Amino acid sequence: MSKQTSIEWLVDQLFKQGYFDGNKPLSITNLDHLQHQAKAIHRVEIMQAVNDGKRMGFGSIENLSLEQYYEKEFT
Repeated sequence: MSKQTSIEWLVDQLFKQGYFDGNKPLSITNLDHLQHQAKAIHRVEIMQAVNDGKRMGFGSIENLSLEQYYEKEFT
């Protein structure tokens, strides 16, 4: 099985936790918790992609660390 993307993970969690079957209401607290987890997964995806591109010689990230690049571009 291939690794899930952050979006696939979020949808999967919504199904697994019963939010789409009509029996469990999706509260703001629950949604906020899932959103934060999905964003953390997405952050790793972006930093891995930038690192892969850097290793392969594509583009420049202006001598920033992966963390600095993410903060600059996505926050």
